[in-house]
Amino acid sequence: MTKAELIDKVSLDYTTLTRREIEILINTIFDSIKETLAKGDKIEIRGFGSFRLRHRREREGRNPKTGTVVTVPPKKVPFFKAGKELRALVDH
Repeated sequence: MTKAELIDKVSLDYTTLTRREIEILINTIFDSIKETLAKGDKIEIRGFGSFRLRHRREREGRNPKTGTVVTVPPKKVPFFKAGKELRALVDH
């Protein structure tokens, strides 16, 4: 599902709000999640899951074209862990 499809789905369920208002709401939620992760904090949404950063250490990799060894620098990557209810719903 794309963000546009999500906005369409929510607008069908909540007819009292305009599509533009729903789009602003969803963009605000996503922006808040991105800003919180950028600050290094984690987000926990009960029943859905949590977002946090994982730290990847520096490691050696290989250039697939030439086969030479290259150093991959350390970095932070976003990580999502599904909550108990979401895992149960998906695994039914």
